[in-house]
Amino acid sequence: MDEKRLKPLLEKKTTPKNRPEAEVVGYRDVLAQIHTNYARFSITPETILKIHGDMLRRTDLPAGIWKKRDNTIEERLPDGRLITRFIPVSARETPYFLKELCNRFNRLWEERRIDRLLLIHAFILDFLCIHPFTDGNGRVSRLLTVLLLHQAEYDVGRYISLERLIEESKETYYEVLQRASENWHEGNHRILSWWEYSLGILIAAYKEFEDRVGHIRASRGAKTVWVREAIEHLPEEFSVGDLARSCSGVSRPMIRVILESLRNEGKLEVLFTGRGAKWRKT
Repeated sequence: MDEKRLKPLLEKKTTPKNRPEAEVVGYRDVLAQIHTNYARFSITPETILKIHGDMLRRTDLPAGIWKKRDNTIEERLPDGRLITRFIPVSARETPYFLKELCNRFNRLWEERRIDRLLLIHAFILDFLCIHPFTDGNGRVSRLLTVLLLHQAEYDVGRYISLERLIEESKETYYEVLQRASENWHEGNHRILSWWEYSLGILIAAYKEFEDRVGHIRASRGAKTVWVREAIEHLPEEFSVGDLARSCSGVSRPMIRVILESLRNEGKLEVLFTGRGAKWRKT
């Protein structure tokens, strides 16, 4: 699905017309929850199952369950032939591998002996090599990446789509993933190329964010533009506190003025006022 069709699905309240659109809308909904409540997500198999289930809940695909059959990662060559690129963990072993992965990740995260950016992307590579679902492994890995970056206090995924940046470099992504996963089952894989690619995506996101912020600051009504853009990436219902965390450089009185303006335009409605006021997109 091209970017022009993805944008309205990712940013607005839209009814999906088919399975691919339903997957995108589900992805958008989970992403909004991650942006708003990332601190409440624990890294456990149950969390990963819930992310997958919520992402695919609008589709007829198996959602929120581990794969029931062994799967392979295949690649179609220019001449039309299919080749097996990687054989993931078997369906029978998947629950055990996910439990071990989460336990080891959480232990290393708390020990802080390994840089958290390196640990995050090592976790994602292992997740992709386990390939625990019949469908949706790639999208879940991107959601987990954004979640873990938030928890490590790297918030650029709130403003710049990492999914888009990976899609724009998908040939490199698959080449690096294949290279880094070689000999993974034996524990002899080389992860350096995966780290280089993943950190390169993160750097590209920050550069794009800096360019966007510079453009906004140079224009009139910069804070209004900032708040309106932030609202597009929040869930359908959100609080003033959620919005304030996304726009840390904008005062709460200014945020309330902008919210009232959007309500007058018919784009928002207030659910209740006072402390912890809630708003809903219309």
